[in-house]
Amino acid sequence: MPFAPFAGGPHRRVSRIRRGARPLGDARSPPAGTVSSGPVIKYLGSKRRLVPVLGAVCEAVGARRALDCFTGTTRVAQEFKRRGAHTTAVDTARYAHVFARCYVALDARGVSGPAARELADALSDLASRPGRDGYVTETFCVESRFFQPHNGRRIDAIRDAIEQDYRDTWMYPVLLTSLIEAADRVDSTTGVQMAYVKQWSERSYDDLDLRMPVLVAGKGRAVQGDACEVAGTVGSFDLAYLDPPYNQHRYFTNYHIWETLVAWDAPEHYGVACKRVDARDGATKSAFNERRRMPAALAKVIADVDAAVVAVSYNDESWVSVDAIEEMCWAAGHPAVRTLAFDSKRYVGAQIGIYNPQGEKVGTVTRLRNLEYLVLAGERRRVERAARAARTAGGTAVARVLERRGPS
Repeated sequence: MPFAPFAGGPHRRVSRIRRGARPLGDARSPPAGTVSSGPVIKYLGSKRRLVPVLGAVCEAVGARRALDCFTGTTRVAQEFKRRGAHTTAVDTARYAHVFARCYVALDARGVSGPAARELADALSDLASRPGRDGYVTETFCVESRFFQPHNGRRIDAIRDAIEQDYRDTWMYPVLLTSLIEAADRVDSTTGVQMAYVKQWSERSYDDLDLRMPVLVAGKGRAVQGDACEVAGTVGSFDLAYLDPPYNQHRYFTNYHIWETLVAWDAPEHYGVACKRVDARDGATKSAFNERRRMPAALAKVIADVDAAVVAVSYNDESWVSVDAIEEMCWAAGHPAVRTLAFDSKRYVGAQIGIYNPQGEKVGTVTRLRNLEYLVLAGERRRVERAARAARTAGGTAVARVLERRGPS
């Protein structure tokens, strides 16, 4: 695809650290029922609206140890941690593991005084680096149009500096998180990286702005691995949250730029979106993205995880029915199962229509909303408490409560 003339104007220096953000290490918890996580990247299935519900469930079951088994942006794991649970965050993605090291494994209470000043100085140092052409500029600004060149050069310079000067420091995942979130705020996509928009997005003209990540007080750990392989090995929990992929759309390709920013390996690429060539490798494909293999994979994770209460999130566009998920929970030995359905708006990419690689509209939107299911399984009294708390926290978004009394 030909490169459009640079429309971003003359380069402006990146601001150092955004003023007015919550001070680093501020462990104040927000009121119950509020969406309390800090800024996260645009992400399919990030569960922003479900976070207060899951936080209420965590408190209702008295969870001291919690598991987020497909953590993604760590939004839910952060909420469990805020509610006082020692939280384990699991994911296969490189970028998700970086987020988990930043927001889950790192305790904000330990990042104060000299440590806070050290981190602030590092962010200021990175923000002062002059931009330079590199892999991101060439691949994602010239060969494709995910970022405008003035921001691509900044990303290249800052990422090189993180690798060269901060790789072996405790700040490494925090600085990477800051850079990824900054890049996400100036991209030119609808929220996934399988394509970029035909005309530059308004936010793409902004300057890259490194911000201090809002760290979370409390204990936790980050585990990089396939849920099918590690669910039964990561320990025992009071609450386990499972939010597996819903369909054939792979997070590895949907967010391939973040994979590359973390790996920093200048991979060969293919296609209009300049996807990493290893996206074609079977090792990067998940059983959860294959209709034939997904039901057995989900049943295995539900059976393997050692938790007093298991919460499974799914929606009505997925490959398995809510009845099938309930059956999986009973088969895993959970004596009680309750399901709540929440009315939810579909992601933005599903709302704007269907376009071909040339940016021409070739399809129409068939639905704008879906039902998000939360299946709760475990000992009966705990499940009843969790269901009541979820219903209260969900408020008017709760479409209905399904109460089957036992397996078919």
